[in-house]
Amino acid sequence: MTLEEVENLIKEEVGVLLYFSGEQCSVCHALRPKFKALFDAEFPQIKQVYLDAHENPEISAHYRVFSVPTMLVFLDGREFVREGRAVSMHKLTEQLMRPYKMMTE
Repeated sequence: MTLEEVENLIKEEVGVLLYFSGEQCSVCHALRPKFKALFDAEFPQIKQVYLDAHENPEISAHYRVFSVPTMLVFLDGREFVREGRAVSMHKLTEQLMRPYKMMTE
């Protein structure tokens, strides 16, 4: 995926989750299925994009991702949430639920 494709996706979709991970990151691999399950269940209209930060240095640099895992959620084309490493799924759900429902109902 190119930077231009990511930017177009962010403009076109209701919401986008960018999940930056790394091949050698055990935390990344542990959190990814949890994010997938959460977004599939609670935020199905948010497009999920998983990127290896080391294989996509241009995209990582553009979004100022310097460590993994880093999770960015864009709503209506704007960065709404940025979380890294220790992420509370409960807190994330609370942050996203109201604006997500307003945008999708």
